[in-house]
Amino acid sequence: MSLPSILYHHFQIPLPYASALALQEKLHQLQMIQRHTGSHKDIVLLLQHRPVYTAGRRQTESEVRHERVRLNNMGADFIVTTRGGQLTYHGPGQLVGYPLLDLSRTTPTIRTRDYICRIQKTLESYLREAHAIEHFPSDQTGVFLDPTTKIGSIGVQVRHRLTSHGFSMNVTKEPMAWFDQVVACGLDDVKAGCIEGAVRKSVTVDDIVPGMVTVLQRIFQREFAKMDVDAAGEIGEAIAAVEEEALKAGDWLKTPALS
Repeated sequence: MSLPSILYHHFQIPLPYASALALQEKLHQLQMIQRHTGSHKDIVLLLQHRPVYTAGRRQTESEVRHERVRLNNMGADFIVTTRGGQLTYHGPGQLVGYPLLDLSRTTPTIRTRDYICRIQKTLESYLREAHAIEHFPSDQTGVFLDPTTKIGSIGVQVRHRLTSHGFSMNVTKEPMAWFDQVVACGLDDVKAGCIEGAVRKSVTVDDIVPGMVTVLQRIFQREFAKMDVDAAGEIGEAIAAVEEEALKAGDWLKTPALS
């Protein structure tokens, strides 16, 4: 029996991180409720965030308190999350992907390590096939252009075999100034890179979404279908509410407000 298509939605305006986090939790709960009937949907959310720094679940409030104040003063949000990994940045000019998938649907069941490897392979394959960018092999999770330049990050959570959080890919140069303000992912000698800088021409987040979806389809061996938000019931209502909230949030800083 073939598996249903994975539904994907691409948000057209950068989202507040807290709203996107609450949306993931809402969709996770719907998946849990509907799972016993097999009617739950596998979903991939593709988006940009408003400027935000996020810490991983192993970082305590006492460890990040100073950074929270400093980075808030620069104009970015700061949130401690339930994903793996350490401090990182998300913002406009960066594609973020949140796969909300049931890993138990496949036979054999996809294990967490294999799932992370598939995300890693997706990012590496997309860069090579769409932009002729070869990744640099690294023992660290994520995608590197060379030993000290990181272009893609991965931080996931798996609960009851249902995934949340996901990956990010730096597309334009806009995130670079924000990354320069922190030691991202705990790697002191690593700086952020982006697709624009690597190919030396203009590239937008909208440009890369179709190609990323194509590679995700192949790596996960599942059909993808664009979500009809108006016909998606509670899922669509939750997505529409987040989009409305993002519109009301107004503009954001393009670069850190240093003082």
